[in-house]
Amino acid sequence: MLFPGGPLPLRIFESRYIDMISQCMKSDSPFGVLLIRDGQEAGPATTHDVGTLANITDWYQGSDGLLGVTALGGQRFRLLSGRQRSDGLNVGEIEAIPPEPAMALPDEYAALRKILEGVLDDLGRLYESLERRFDDAVWVTYRLVEILPIELEEKQQFLESSDTAARLKLIDALLNTVRGPVTG
Repeated sequence: MLFPGGPLPLRIFESRYIDMISQCMKSDSPFGVLLIRDGQEAGPATTHDVGTLANITDWYQGSDGLLGVTALGGQRFRLLSGRQRSDGLNVGEIEAIPPEPAMALPDEYAALRKILEGVLDDLGRLYESLERRFDDAVWVTYRLVEILPIELEEKQQFLESSDTAARLKLIDALLNTVRGPVTG
């Protein structure tokens, strides 16, 4: 799963992905990330229709010889059609989903900001260079959903939603069921 503005660390070893990453880096273009609905990544699979474009921000060769890549989530997209190439790489036609406009984090959800501020610093290198926008409810909801230990299908529902206020309400309710009511 990848959300707009979120980090995605990858270790690349299959030639189809090495070729894709190489092409993306040469053309300075993103690649798409979609959650698998049915099947497996290495075999026949169907995906959800809404995903996120990934922009490569860093790469390195690991001590094990594998290619390491860090990508940052860009714009959400909808898959219009797709096919699998002979090398097994899935490609398709997409349409961009307009980004949600920034929304001030309502005071009633100030506790969510505090929770996120406390957690991000503990998540290590992956999050230390991430731009922080704790006053933007869109950014806060995406960060919370990507780090919360919830099922991928549930995360997918959050990714597909363009209603920041509804995401705030659902995240707040979810956290309240786990910890009891949180006050700002």
